[in-house]
Amino acid sequence: MKSSHTWKFFRAGGFDQVQLDSAADLMALEQLDQKLWVALSCPTHGIEFDSRTLDMIDADGDGQLRVNEVLAAIRWAGALLRNCELLVKSPESLALADIADDTEEGKQVLASARHILKSLGKPQAAEISLEDMADIDKFLAALQFNGDGVVCAKQIEDAGLRGAVENIAATTGSLADMSGDNGINQEIADKFFADAKACADWYARGEADAAILFLGADTRSAAEALRAVQEKVGDYFVRCQMASYDARAASPLSRSAEDYQQLAAKTLSAQNEDVAGFPLATIAADKPLPLLAGINPAWRAKVEALRAQVVRPLLGDKQNITAEEWTALCAKFAGYDAWQSAKPDSPVNELGIDRLREILSGTYQAQINELIAQDKAVEHEIKAIRSVERLIRYQRDLFKLANNFVSFREFYSGKHKSIFQVGTLYLDGRSCELCVKVDDINAHAAYANSSGVCLAYCELVRNGGAEKMNIAAAFTAGDSDFLMVGRHGVFYDRKGLDWNATIVRIADHPISIRQAFWSPYKKLTKIIGEQMQKFAASRANAVQEKMVKTALESGSAVATAPNTPPKPPFDVAKFAGIFAAIGLAIGAIGGILAAIVGGILGLKLWQVPLALGGLMLAVSCPSMLLAWFKLKRRNLGPILDACGWAINARVRINIPFGTSLTALPALPAGAHRSLVDPYADKKSLWPYMLIALSVFAAVLWAWYAGYFSR
Repeated sequence: MKSSHTWKFFRAGGFDQVQLDSAADLMALEQLDQKLWVALSCPTHGIEFDSRTLDMIDADGDGQLRVNEVLAAIRWAGALLRNCELLVKSPESLALADIADDTEEGKQVLASARHILKSLGKPQAAEISLEDMADIDKFLAALQFNGDGVVCAKQIEDAGLRGAVENIAATTGSLADMSGDNGINQEIADKFFADAKACADWYARGEADAAILFLGADTRSAAEALRAVQEKVGDYFVRCQMASYDARAASPLSRSAEDYQQLAAKTLSAQNEDVAGFPLATIAADKPLPLLAGINPAWRAKVEALRAQVVRPLLGDKQNITAEEWTALCAKFAGYDAWQSAKPDSPVNELGIDRLREILSGTYQAQINELIAQDKAVEHEIKAIRSVERLIRYQRDLFKLANNFVSFREFYSGKHKSIFQVGTLYLDGRSCELCVKVDDINAHAAYANSSGVCLAYCELVRNGGAEKMNIAAAFTAGDSDFLMVGRHGVFYDRKGLDWNATIVRIADHPISIRQAFWSPYKKLTKIIGEQMQKFAASRANAVQEKMVKTALESGSAVATAPNTPPKPPFDVAKFAGIFAAIGLAIGAIGGILAAIVGGILGLKLWQVPLALGGLMLAVSCPSMLLAWFKLKRRNLGPILDACGWAINARVRINIPFGTSLTALPALPAGAHRSLVDPYADKKSLWPYMLIALSVFAAVLWAWYAGYFSR
């Protein structure tokens, strides 16, 4: 789509960025090609921006701010303001006269703002601020109806209706109201009454069928008494039928004497599991089940309940029952069992049929629906109250957000910190301004390493460990010689709070050209130092071993046999060869030094510094060239992408800009400095004497070799 707006762009970070100066620029952002936006998405938390404002802009609530949501926020705020330039001025308060009331929404927002000020005792106020909105949640919570469609029992004066709402919340569920109390909404109420009706209808079917509740209200307890012994009684009659089949089975099916002997040594009770495992009564062919005497003690109480609740009401006052009578009793409960299996599985059954019928027979459902409808009726008014806060925040924050999202103007201007810069790290004599918050250090480092920026990942702690945070700090000036895991520093967040910082990981990359220049010499010095330490350590170990060996040999000399062969004589030729080899090595080194010195002496005096400088450049140039290419490719994008951003451009950090992000120590202007250090190391003359002797030997050798005559 061709844009009718005339845009201005500025170049920073190696790419063109849109320059947003006026409200017209903001309102025309819909026409700007998204390929020209620096960011397409950013997280709503973990950055230095009002998180409540970002949550309001984040329409889908997924924790990410995207282009369409930013455009929608600008469009909405622009439509409700008489003067869109307020979005650029970013005032802290909203004048009522600036609210455009030419639309229905604008009228509601203006009316809500006046209502809030009136409730705060400021009906004549001409403007409203976020401070006025600070207690808006308490204000809304105090309202009987707050537009969320949730009705709380505490808000209902009628005791009967309040009890019904409490029953519904206890059995069907509840929701949190804006006031913080739990209540019910239309969905919960509808479900309860549907479940309650289903349960009442189910119970009515049982009452209407004589084959189901044949004992009336006592049918349930009778069925439970039957089920309690049904399996055991069935076991008894099967054993008696086995005894009828074969008389020899009666005795072992009644349990053997040995089984009773095992029980004899135990302390028995009616609750003993071993006792309960014995048959209900002694087994005999076709024997009826006794109901009064001769019952297993563990089952006596349940058999008595069976006799009282089932046998007596259905068969009369019998002292025993036959297998046929037992089968008939079980068949009698078949209809009841089928009815029970069709019982609705709902928590509302816990209230009991009488309470359910009481709730259903009254006007509770209509009253609850009316309360929910009244609450929903003020939804638009409540939203308008929320819109007042939203408009105040958008007026204050949208322009700043655009200059940290559409472009990185604040980051590259150097006047203000960007929203992704969470503070300043002081460590190793430097202050690092580019510090981003990191949730997972390892995950961030795996991707951010491609940025080419030297990053020090630090764990931050304050208040004795009660507060913790992780950051990645970019070192873009100086060197990395003393950056190492475990070093400590101090971090100051954007609120000025100080944190203890500890380096836990380093993504090592070139920091500066100066570091690259001295890198070969530092490496050479390090290698020479390490080799000298190894040589000294080996010689010391050799001397110690020789001393120990000599002491041992001296101690055992007396015990040496007389026929021990004498030690070999001193080999002059061998040591002469060693000294000759050492001489050749020294001569080769001297020859190299002589060649260098001779070449330098063959130059004119003004050419000597140039030759030395050229020699140093020849050594340092490869390292400097490699560092220069890497420093030119430094990119902020991977660092932010690893934090959840969607960076749409190659956000370069070139050498001059990188230098501004990390400050090196400098003495204040006009400060006086004394170069006298009373504790400085005393300088030895031996190094200078060795250098002078080496130069003299090289010059002497060059003179004998005829270099000067040439």
